[in-house]
Amino acid sequence: MMETPLLLTSFLKRAERYYPEKLIISRTSAQKTHRIPYKDYVKRTRKLADALTKLGMTRGTKVGSFAWNHHRHLEAYFAVPCAGAILHMINIRLSPEHIIYVINHAEDEILLIDGDLFPLFEKAIPYLKTVKHIIVMQDDFTVPSSSFPNVYSYEQLLSEASDEYEFPEDLDENSPAGMCYTSATTGMPKGVTYTHRSLVLHSLTLGLSDTLGLCEKDVIMPVVPMFHVNAWGMPFAAVNFGTTQVLPGPMFTPALLLDLIEQEKVTTTAGVPTIWLGVVQEQEKNPRDLSSLRSIVCGGSASPKGLIKTFEEKYNIPFIVGYGMTETSPIVSLSNYTTAMEDWTAEEKINIRATQGLTVPLLETEVVNEQGEVPWDGATMGELRIRGPWIANEYYNDERTAEAFKDGWLYTGDIAVVTPEGYIKITDRTKDLIKSGGEWISSVDLENALMTHEAVFEAAVIAIPHEKWQERPLACVVLKEGLKVTKEELISYLENQFAKWWLPDDVVFLKEIPKTSVGKFLKARLREDLKNYQVNS
Repeated sequence: MMETPLLLTSFLKRAERYYPEKLIISRTSAQKTHRIPYKDYVKRTRKLADALTKLGMTRGTKVGSFAWNHHRHLEAYFAVPCAGAILHMINIRLSPEHIIYVINHAEDEILLIDGDLFPLFEKAIPYLKTVKHIIVMQDDFTVPSSSFPNVYSYEQLLSEASDEYEFPEDLDENSPAGMCYTSATTGMPKGVTYTHRSLVLHSLTLGLSDTLGLCEKDVIMPVVPMFHVNAWGMPFAAVNFGTTQVLPGPMFTPALLLDLIEQEKVTTTAGVPTIWLGVVQEQEKNPRDLSSLRSIVCGGSASPKGLIKTFEEKYNIPFIVGYGMTETSPIVSLSNYTTAMEDWTAEEKINIRATQGLTVPLLETEVVNEQGEVPWDGATMGELRIRGPWIANEYYNDERTAEAFKDGWLYTGDIAVVTPEGYIKITDRTKDLIKSGGEWISSVDLENALMTHEAVFEAAVIAIPHEKWQERPLACVVLKEGLKVTKEELISYLENQFAKWWLPDDVVFLKEIPKTSVGKFLKARLREDLKNYQVNS
């Protein structure tokens, strides 16, 4: 067989050749939306590669992006790795300390920064050790006076660059193409490097019917940020398949997302549960036509059953839950149904949909504990481990590699069970699992149950120290606007669903639950804030 390398350059060539008129619809401000055909997108991508090369980008150079979801960021997704350099997608929601750390740790030499983010970012510039050039991405941008000498306008650089730039054809498929850092609830973020080969294989898998089924006729809208694990790989796959892309840009709202779905006839969209909770609230107030949607993909944290039911039963939109991590590119599993479930009840199907799903092709997963791989009984807990061609095998220049990568497996730190059908169900993070009287309690199961109550908007359950039982669960609840419920009513609501010793000892009502930079509940903050809370039982 021919040994042709798996490279992202093949995606660009395919889009340009077969789908020149398909569109990238890119919102860069509240007033401006760009509609760019793939033929022009590829030309702009070549221009960007030419401009960056003139600034000194060579093979292996780290180029950081600090940006929202828009066409310029998508141009960087291909211009940088296809030239042999490495795109480091920086999470704009990290703390200033962590942003400075990841740029210095990755040794970024060139930064691509959105114009609206530049004033905030400017404060970090004096602390950056390796950055030589900063390029500001904005529709109309005048280079400001700055203490940093080399600040450029993105569009000005492209206007002076050549669209005949030729990407090298001798790249190694195992060479680095991209980097992301974990969001780091504790300690400094950890870097993960993706290769051309890993991104190509991951992208092809997203086109399988039993995964996301992305194809040319789709109109996709990745709400998950392009700075977070490659926007779950959707932009890469879309360029290869000639899929129309809707990129919602900066500071979007649930109303804007719904407008885009209705106006652009979006067929598939993806984001974290907090996004879809907000979308449901807006849709109930001001309904839009959602008939174009064939699926919503949700990940990042567990999806409440009530949320799934709303989309599946009220709006008749399949709500697919997925699982992944920065270390896994990220897709590992998806909660699609199999033919064996055709005659199941609606409730049984929702229970499956609420799992993290079946492992996708080419990956292996196991849930293991001290006795080995756990039985598929839906009850026995263990740690999820994963291996496959788009799973990292180390952290970038980080001694913490030894903690997570062992014997050819990535140990995720997620505690899970496996259903009799082979579906993964995450019950907790190892650090969030509650151990009461020597028995494990799943905070995730309690949270999902609480969020099915009609008055509850969000719920997080944490462990509180207990003199007798070691730890006991405490529920932290945010109510929906205008609705009320008592502690006693919520605990009573849970009584028919869980053993008595699983029930929270108390309920704390909050205005909001702190979240990580990617929308997950920040339980470490809750535990710190409530460390002196006294459980009255």
